[in-house]
Amino acid sequence: MTTTLTIATTPEQVDAAAQEAHTAFLLVAGEEPAARAGRLHAIADALRNNAEELVRLGTEETHLAEARLQGELRRSAFQLDLFADEVRSGVAIDATIDHADPDWGMGPRPDIRRVNVPLGVVGVFGASNFPFAFSVMGGDSAAALAAGCAVLHKIHPGHRRLAVRTAEIVIEALRDAGAPEGLFAVVDGRPAAEALVDHPLVKAIGFTGSTAGGRALFDRANARPVPIPFYGELGSINPVFVLPSAWENRSKDILAGFAGSFTMGMGQFCTKPGVLFVPDTATPEQLRTSLAGALQAAPLAPLLTPGLREGFGQARDEVAAADGVEALIQGSDEEAPSPTVLLVDAETIARNPEVLHREMFGPAAVVVRYRGGADLPQFARQMEGQLTATIQADDGDNAAELLDTLTGIAGRVLWNGWPTGVTVSYAQQHGGPYPATTAPGTTSVGTAAIGRFLRPVAYQDVPDAALPPALRDSNPWRIARRIDGRFESAGGAQ
Repeated sequence: MTTTLTIATTPEQVDAAAQEAHTAFLLVAGEEPAARAGRLHAIADALRNNAEELVRLGTEETHLAEARLQGELRRSAFQLDLFADEVRSGVAIDATIDHADPDWGMGPRPDIRRVNVPLGVVGVFGASNFPFAFSVMGGDSAAALAAGCAVLHKIHPGHRRLAVRTAEIVIEALRDAGAPEGLFAVVDGRPAAEALVDHPLVKAIGFTGSTAGGRALFDRANARPVPIPFYGELGSINPVFVLPSAWENRSKDILAGFAGSFTMGMGQFCTKPGVLFVPDTATPEQLRTSLAGALQAAPLAPLLTPGLREGFGQARDEVAAADGVEALIQGSDEEAPSPTVLLVDAETIARNPEVLHREMFGPAAVVVRYRGGADLPQFARQMEGQLTATIQADDGDNAAELLDTLTGIAGRVLWNGWPTGVTVSYAQQHGGPYPATTAPGTTSVGTAAIGRFLRPVAYQDVPDAALPPALRDSNPWRIARRIDGRFESAGGAQ
């Protein structure tokens, strides 16, 4: 059977969807982990079973290659399965029990037990550049459902038909798995988006998009009578710092890796390395020759939307026009633009660091030539918050101060790698100080993403029978817990 999708497009329809979502949330908020995990597995299976149709729609709407879309869909399904396992283990809810202790070091301790509970209804904004991984059933939606929340998803217009069909498949999978109606629904259009952020039953927002759009919604979420968390992934330059020994030993390989990384997906990844720092022993001719050869293999395609194409051209041209910036590789102005590489010396950057702050969302990057490796931490400190920062270093390089500096500005620091490609895992961190995100203490990728849509509640001296199952002494859910300071694995009982 094919689900007939109801899409909320007016504030009144958003209100009805939020009311139904809240009712559904109340029905699932206290359920056992196995039920929640089962729904996540059901959605993953449904995505896999409909992969051929969904990928076909994606190729028609986004200009993305079939192989890229297939990989992205597999990632989304894998993420749901991984989150299901995390939910079943109980790790995400962090059940913690401190039994009463009359001899506690600061005086008698009451019986106190804490567990994370779901927030409620969550609004999720789809991304333009990842029609599966950060859209209808991408990271934010998967994490919110894994936390036990209901989800209202704002469709991105860049791949609307795909979003609608994906939502139909998700809703049907949830219905078949026994979920209450309204646990997942979609909204579309600006009035609906604004109403979604404003609605009093919506308790958090997940957003992936532009800095300007995200900041406007962030301000709106905080201007509500009751402000709510706004988990926005906005913009990032993702600098790469090549230290002298690494450059001397493997400059050609580094430039080839850089060329492949900043043009991957036509430069439309949030982790695209936009700035490469190299020693000034690298001559412009050397850089031009090596990069021109490496960029010959870069596949060209139209950018995802006309708006992105216009924004890319404007940002690229503004950076190119800055004082002291020259074109090392002159890109094109075609609908599918060939890559642009701009060159500037560090002395110019020291006078005007704005070049380090302007994101060019598309196939363009800046190479900065520096005079001494000791100056790199200074340039790193001139940069704003980043999702990633990368060091290319060999044994002869001293990167200690630079590593410490980058830890202060980035959510993920790489060593001799490239930032494009963000695996979904337990230790992954996809976040960073503003403007990379609006919540640097959280991640939007990896199992820790579930925690954004939970909040802790402590119960003091509550009788065992009245406690939530996760905190009862018998551990009926057989989940991992921390008891009197010691960790108990899943499946164990006190």
